[in-house]
Amino acid sequence: MSKQPDPSTIYEVPQASIKEIVYEIYRLMQAGKLYTKELNKKYQVSTPQLNCLIALYENGPLPPSQIAKIIMVSSSTVTGIIDRLELKGLVTRMRKSPDRRVITIELTEVGRGLAHNAPPPIQHKIVDGLKRLSKGEIEEIVRSLRKLTNMLDVQDLQVE
Repeated sequence: MSKQPDPSTIYEVPQASIKEIVYEIYRLMQAGKLYTKELNKKYQVSTPQLNCLIALYENGPLPPSQIAKIIMVSSSTVTGIIDRLELKGLVTRMRKSPDRRVITIELTEVGRGLAHNAPPPIQHKIVDGLKRLSKGEIEEIVRSLRKLTNMLDVQDLQVE
């Protein structure tokens, strides 16, 4: 349930400002789509698949649950990602425990090469850009994005 603003503080938002906000959100979404298209075309992997490869490259072999935490997806989503990467010969499932239910995901040589040579995930560009901002500018961005997500009632959605 969203908090209703005090009617005395409501003002008419200029139409040009609304258009600019919507346009900038659209540009962010398009950047993600273009990045994913480029990855698929050049490397035949999706963004979540690349994130998985990089997580394994940076951390070594991991159980699927750890990969899911690192790349911020659900366990069932990471299972599908691993299935597709395994079909492409980029990862293997290893059973190193007497308990056959316990598996570890490991990069193949081809997967290691791809993770080493692929462009960084789009999040890295954002992180690099944020590092150049002041603490105040970052706090302003956080506040603004939180307001937008609250308007859309997406604050309780899990990141996939």
